[in-house]
Amino acid sequence: MSTPSFQIRQCTNPTCRLRFPIDLAAIHQAGLHPDRCPRCGAPVTLVTGSFHNPKVIPSLPPPGLPEIEALLDNIRSTFNVGAMFRTADGAGLRHLHLAGITPTPDHPKVAKTALGAESSVPWTAHANGLEAALELCDLGYHLWALEGGPRSISLFEAARSMPAEPVLLVVGNETAGVDPGLLDACERVVAIPMQGVKQSLNVAIAFGIAAYTLRYGRK
Repeated sequence: MSTPSFQIRQCTNPTCRLRFPIDLAAIHQAGLHPDRCPRCGAPVTLVTGSFHNPKVIPSLPPPGLPEIEALLDNIRSTFNVGAMFRTADGAGLRHLHLAGITPTPDHPKVAKTALGAESSVPWTAHANGLEAALELCDLGYHLWALEGGPRSISLFEAARSMPAEPVLLVVGNETAGVDPGLLDACERVVAIPMQGVKQSLNVAIAFGIAAYTLRYGRK
């Protein structure tokens, strides 16, 4: 697949001056002529010639990174699940366990956000997240919940002392949080420190922070 090529254009209206990128291939396929400002309709001028969005080249992980899998329990949003697949692929998570009502990659909206990561990250669907977590615990996994509350410690503190055995990161529903039964089964609860008025982050963003911190924080 060819790498998308872009240009930067700018509105000539002195009261607007909108500066924006255009995807040359998408414009060509749609038969459009990007000579007008999408905000005010004034003529635009080319300010940057064709360029490509630089990507990070995938590489082998350094030795000794912790092995992480995740249990996504009752995540309701297909777009959140797709984003979490993409994060799992980037961070090098071994497996995603999709439990309860969490949509699987069979749903087209998951694939739309995952952008192919749903094919590179192994996954298993489970009707009962607690039963799945307990089975993995019996296999030697450490159950860590991504949640707040009185038991929680800072995610960044926890990442300094990762166990040798795999960690199963348990992530709960967008509004209800982690199932209390699952929370009781977890040996550790880790939280992302919050500085503002909100008490939580979007679940896909929180998962991304946790996945990369647990994988690379010790390094």
